[in-house]
Amino acid sequence: MALPFLSPLPFSWGPLARIFQSRRSRRRQSALISEEKQLAPTDVGGYTLRLLSPQCEIDPGQDDWLRALAVSKKPITVAWISDFPVEWLPDLPEPLRALPRRHPATWAMVLLAEFEKDPALRVHVILLRNRIRGDFSFDRNGTVFHVLKAPGWARLASVFWVDTLLIKRLCKQLKPDLIHAWGIEKGAALISHRLGYPYLMTVQGLLGWYKERVPLQPYYRFIERLERLSLPRAPLITTESTFAVQFLKERYPNLRVLQAEHAPNRAFFRVQRHPQTKPVHFISVGGLGFRKGTDLLFKALNRLSSELSFTLTVVSDPDPTYQARLRRMFTEALWQRVRFLHHILPEELAKELESPTMLLLPTRADISPNAVKEAVVAGVPVVASDVGGIPDYIFAGKNGLLFPADKLQEFIRAIKAACAHPWFGQGTVEPETLARTRAYLSPERMARNFFSAYEAALQKPNLFRRG
Repeated sequence: MALPFLSPLPFSWGPLARIFQSRRSRRRQSALISEEKQLAPTDVGGYTLRLLSPQCEIDPGQDDWLRALAVSKKPITVAWISDFPVEWLPDLPEPLRALPRRHPATWAMVLLAEFEKDPALRVHVILLRNRIRGDFSFDRNGTVFHVLKAPGWARLASVFWVDTLLIKRLCKQLKPDLIHAWGIEKGAALISHRLGYPYLMTVQGLLGWYKERVPLQPYYRFIERLERLSLPRAPLITTESTFAVQFLKERYPNLRVLQAEHAPNRAFFRVQRHPQTKPVHFISVGGLGFRKGTDLLFKALNRLSSELSFTLTVVSDPDPTYQARLRRMFTEALWQRVRFLHHILPEELAKELESPTMLLLPTRADISPNAVKEAVVAGVPVVASDVGGIPDYIFAGKNGLLFPADKLQEFIRAIKAACAHPWFGQGTVEPETLARTRAYLSPERMARNFFSAYEAALQKPNLFRRG
C-alpha cells in the first residue's frame, strides 16, 4: 500500500523493508573477530581503561560489536540525534546561513566543545531541517555535522518515521557504536529505539510533569504521549536535576537513570560583575508564556512600580503576539522601564549579566532552567519559584530566594525581601556558594558525567536488544 506522505522523499524503499528484518540480523555486524571464549582485560589493552571497567570480562553472550570495539582501540563513535542549534555556530557554512535561529540549546554546544578535546570520542551530530536545498555535511573541530533535508509536515505526520528512515540510511555509513538521543520533543528517543543500535536518551523536559502543572499546547500534548511510549523503553536515561531523577524513578521504577548536569557556557563563569542598584536592574531570561510565568513577572512589577525604582531587561525568543497581549494589560509607564532582547549569543548574554541587580524567574514548571544556572555561576542573585530542580542551584539567603510557584503575592514579597537583603540588594552573593555552584555546574564535570553514561551504556549491550 502506498503511503502518500512518504512518496516525495528522495530514497528507495529498501530501508523500509529492512525495518522488518529479524532482530538478530539487525544486530549483527559485518566485521567479526576471534571466536575466543573470553578476552582478558590485558588482551584488550589500555583502551579498556577508557571504555570498560578494569574488572570487565567480555563473555560469549555479549554482541560482536562490543568485542570488536574493545580490541580495535579505536575511538568511540557516538551519533547524536538532536535538534542541535547549528544556526548559532559562529562559522556556519554558506549553504546553512539562511536558516532561522531556533532555541540556542547552549548545553549541547558546551558538551560538544568539551568532547572535541577528547581523542577517545568521535561525535557525529545528526539533525533535520526543511529550509535547505539538500543534505549537507561538514566537519568542524573534529565533529561531523549531518544536516538532512526533510519536510516538516511529513516528519510529524509519519510519527517521525521519515526521520527514522533518513537517519537509518546515514547510520549504515557511519556505523556508530552508540546513539545519543537528545530529548523527546523532536522524536529523537523514538527514532533511536527504532534504529537497532545501542542508545541512551537525555531528558530535556518532562512533559508528563508539565501537564500536571500547566496546560500544554496541542503539539506538546502529542509529544507527551510519545514521551510515555519512549521513556519505559529507553535502556539508559540521563537527566539534570535531582528532582528529575526522583520523578523518573517513581514514575518508571525499572528505568536506569543517571544524573548528568548540563553546564552553562564558559562565558558565564568569566562574568565581571558591576551591579546597577540605583535604580534596581532586574533581568529575566527565558521563553515568554504561561509556563514560564511571564504574566506573574509583569503583574508583580506593575504592583511594585509605585514604590520601587527599577528597570527590567527581558531576554527571550521573539513572540510579537504574546508581547502585544502583555502591552494591552499594563500601562505605558511600566513599558517605559522594559527592554527586550532577542536572539543574542551566549557571550552577549554573559555581557548583559554584568549589570543586573538580580534575576527574576517566576516559572510554574521547570526541571532545570538554564537561565538559573547561568545566573548562579555568573554571581547574579536569583529570585525564583521553588519548583522542579531549581532548589538544586538556589540556596536561600546565600545566592537567592525561593517562593511558592504560581503565588503572585509571595513573589512580590520575595522581590521586596531580595531588594532589602544586604547581599542581594547590592547584586552580590555569598562567595563560598558561588564557588560551590561553579564547581557543580562546570563544563568539565558535565563532560565526565556524560562520558561515564556512555561507558555505562556500552558495558551492558544486552540491555539494548529490542523486544
